[in-house]
Amino acid sequence: MRLPALPALVVFALVSALVPALAGCTLSSGAEEPGRRPPGTGSPSAPTPDPTDNGIQAILDKSLPRGGSGTVIAARDGEVTHCTGYGMADRAHGIPATCDTVYDLMSMTKSFTAVAIMRLRMAGKLRVSDRISEFVGQVPADKRAITIHHLLTHTSGLPEALGDDYDPVSRQEMIDEAVTSELVAPPGTKFSYSNLGYSLLAAIIENASGMDYEHFLAEQIFAPAGMKDTGYVLPRWDTERIAVEYDARGVSRGRPLDHRWAADGPYWNVRGNGGLLSTARDMYRFHRSLADGTLLDRDARTAMFTAHSPTGLPGYDGYAIGYGWVITPDRGLATHSGGNEWSYGVNVHAVRGDLMVFWISNQAVRDGKWDLQEIARSLTVALIKQLRGGASPPVGGRREPRYSR
Repeated sequence: MRLPALPALVVFALVSALVPALAGCTLSSGAEEPGRRPPGTGSPSAPTPDPTDNGIQAILDKSLPRGGSGTVIAARDGEVTHCTGYGMADRAHGIPATCDTVYDLMSMTKSFTAVAIMRLRMAGKLRVSDRISEFVGQVPADKRAITIHHLLTHTSGLPEALGDDYDPVSRQEMIDEAVTSELVAPPGTKFSYSNLGYSLLAAIIENASGMDYEHFLAEQIFAPAGMKDTGYVLPRWDTERIAVEYDARGVSRGRPLDHRWAADGPYWNVRGNGGLLSTARDMYRFHRSLADGTLLDRDARTAMFTAHSPTGLPGYDGYAIGYGWVITPDRGLATHSGGNEWSYGVNVHAVRGDLMVFWISNQAVRDGKWDLQEIARSLTVALIKQLRGGASPPVGGRREPRYSR
């Protein structure tokens, strides 16, 4: 069964432009963060003390809805300043949400796919100017101009998606459907969010690397970053750590692994564009590995966080698309979010300086009571303001644009 369709644009991201004070933040040495455990099996051997910030906790107490559940982590200058779970990861069994709870990252997966492409670029395996036909085979005339850059920036003209998330679609079937699909715009002419484009990127990663998508990410991203609790099926998941997702009535929709997947992960309508599982602690490790140069050299990092193409969305003048991220108008923040009818989350990474916020919930909406999309911007900006210790950036009153998972 497919998750119910969302209105065309599910959240990419949300904060207004950062004020200049952030530009003065410096990168730390990349020292191990508080609470980080040694490499293990993916299950914490003992409870980890978590740092708390009274100001951040006050924001969460004021902003988060009663009856909700999820995890929040915030960090600055190489240190986690706050990490906490709230509510229940599994209500039926009374399992609380914590900093070690595993969640579906949904469309935040795209940031990892983009880093994987950059790693291949650094290794000389591809160029972002390469046409996709070099990796997926012959394509019709209307798609011959599509490049990897177009896929990364959602300017390929490919449709948003083909079929249901859980359709048993193989890689080759996804490619065949993609190259025969009807374009929504000529390549390179218009921003049009495409999950399909990121599944094609996953196929390109496999072709260029000679490895399957998850194994490549595990070797080239998760291992260097120290991320032991991120992946599709390679981590030895303790399923009790994985959050159960809840619909708008509060009814359990199961864990991500309860749905129809292939033996090696989700089918190809999701692979590469969504579905990675991770924890708040691992998302911090991802942030640090981007900030301190562990994953990307300077050229690759610059390319990833360049504002390549405007979104063109009403009310979002100045927002632009990087590679796997949305870049804020002052170019100080990179952000991506993910959402479906059950869960919702936001990830923010400072392009200049060293600051991050990641929050996620296993229930996005409660009928007649709350919708996390409606508080996403105000909550995220308030957390950034607290981390900065400065004045609040200007925030518009618009609801965030919505993008599908």
